[in-house]
Amino acid sequence: MKRTPYLISLGIILALSSYPLWMGVKVLAAHFRDGYIVAADYPKYIIPYTPLALALIICAALLPLFIKYGKRFALLIVSLLGVGLFFLAETGFERVTVFSMKTAEGIDIGSWQLALCAFPPQVAETIWRTLGEELAARYTPAFKIHFYLIAILIILAVLGVVYGFLKLTKDRRKPLILQTVAVSVFIALCVFACFTAFYRTGELLISPISALLMSLFFITFGVTAGAYAGALLYTRKPVWARLLPAFIAIATTTAMYIGELILLGGTLYRFGSGFFFAQMGACPLALVDFAVIVLSGALTYSLLFLIRKKEPTHA
Repeated sequence: MKRTPYLISLGIILALSSYPLWMGVKVLAAHFRDGYIVAADYPKYIIPYTPLALALIICAALLPLFIKYGKRFALLIVSLLGVGLFFLAETGFERVTVFSMKTAEGIDIGSWQLALCAFPPQVAETIWRTLGEELAARYTPAFKIHFYLIAILIILAVLGVVYGFLKLTKDRRKPLILQTVAVSVFIALCVFACFTAFYRTGELLISPISALLMSLFFITFGVTAGAYAGALLYTRKPVWARLLPAFIAIATTTAMYIGELILLGGTLYRFGSGFFFAQMGACPLALVDFAVIVLSGALTYSLLFLIRKKEPTHA
């Protein structure tokens, strides 16, 4: 077992989790003291990132024990535990009440998160006062599908990286590096999105920089899923080691688009004007959206091809 890489990776997880954990402590302290947290003090992305951080810390710390006693099923067991802990903590945090000083109303975090996702933070409270009933009618747990997808992918990919460092062998080094880079870039984009929301203003037609960042986010999301699958299948024949991860990347990116469709009530953000960016008839996607989806798969296949092209094919 490679202890030094494991300890380094565990330290990185703890460092990256410090802010989400602090947000969680802040919210829970207000919740137990006052019964609610004031909207102005609400950290926008406490869900899903605080539950995600808790799940990762616990599972990464326990991973050596699972490897010792779970043997070849260790990664599967710890991954299922991580996803289970995430949903347990997520359910708990979603019961916290957010109190709006402007509207003198208390609403659950899930509904408040919907308002923040659908509208810019600076107008969310006003929007809730004028469109509260409409938003409440729109509220469904399905709007959080993309949050859940992001959280589950990060849990699987990060635990896969930590497991890879603990069980590192020469033939797994390249896919482990690819998986590490992919999930690191994706987490960096998630953090950047938390603080900027990619500069969206609430309009469906977004700026070129927003369109570029959102496209990069979707593509990286798919590539991270593909790299995770590619690391697991790396020693298999090319049809499994490259094509299957590429299809997984495409499916994952498509799922993210579905999540956006649910959040925005059946429409999508538009990345520009003109034929390439326009909705294709009854289909809510535009050509640019199909290009993003396909590119995530093509990039996954290309990266897996490049890291393995000089190595012999395994059965």
